[in-house]
Amino acid sequence: MAKVKYYYDEDTLSYRKISVKKSDYYRKILFSFLGVILIAFIGFIGFSQIIKSPTERAQERELENLKFHYDLIDRRVAETSEILNQLQERDNNIYRSYFEANPIPEEQRKAGFGGVNRYKSLEGFDNSGLIKQLTKEVDILSKQMVVQSKSLDEIVTLAKEKKVMLASIPAILPIKKGDFYVASGYKMRMHPILKINKFHKGMDFTAPKGTPVYASGDGVVSLAQRSSTFGKVIFIEHGFGYKTVYAHLSKMAVRKRKKVKRGDLIGYVGNTGLSVAPHLHYEVHKNGRAVNPINFYYGNLSLGEFATLQKSSEESQSYD
Repeated sequence: MAKVKYYYDEDTLSYRKISVKKSDYYRKILFSFLGVILIAFIGFIGFSQIIKSPTERAQERELENLKFHYDLIDRRVAETSEILNQLQERDNNIYRSYFEANPIPEEQRKAGFGGVNRYKSLEGFDNSGLIKQLTKEVDILSKQMVVQSKSLDEIVTLAKEKKVMLASIPAILPIKKGDFYVASGYKMRMHPILKINKFHKGMDFTAPKGTPVYASGDGVVSLAQRSSTFGKVIFIEHGFGYKTVYAHLSKMAVRKRKKVKRGDLIGYVGNTGLSVAPHLHYEVHKNGRAVNPINFYYGNLSLGEFATLQKSSEESQSYD
């Protein structure tokens, strides 16, 4: 039963019953009903934001997982790029410098990719910016790795050639230590037979006839014959611009086109050709010009032995 409400009338000094109109009553009910609906709607919206469907939760988990893997790949790309930068620096400043190769220009290493629409297919997604940036980084890194790989292949080839070159350079004495003394060096002198001042293009090693003579570096015998000046003489082409001459031999142990290694026996000391005594006349040529052989004996001489040999070559007399 509804409660009856009263109010105090000051004019009559008595309580009067409050009469409620039906229209006010229905209006109140309507407002209450609308309020309940509004509160229910707001609650539903908030609840739907908190309580999500299984599909929505799965999509969010997948998105978080993708972001996690993106960050992981991005870190790995950065680490790989740093390692590659260190390798590029060593390649230019150490490897290529050692083998006398020109460094690879920075613009060639860091060159990007042409085409404004190269990554157009990656646009239109929620995370297109991240995907495009990562794809660009991977593409640039891949290109740099290709450039570096080709450079290392070149370094390997240069290293192999360097090994061959080091073995080919005439770096040892053509006669064993203790079996000779130096009669003449690389200098102007009076020819003992022609009696004219003539530049002596090699070194004369006096030794008993029949003393073994050895190839001073790897190479191929380009000439093994007798001449009026050099007598029995052997020429060896070592490659890389080097050639050696072994003259006045008593006997030759190799023939033309024979491949020889450093230290191989090629002949014996003699007194053939324009010679006044048994000795070996030895020359070293570089790019078609005779050079001082004494600068090439680092393969089997100590500093003291080298100094003694150099002094002897400057003071002695030519035998041819």
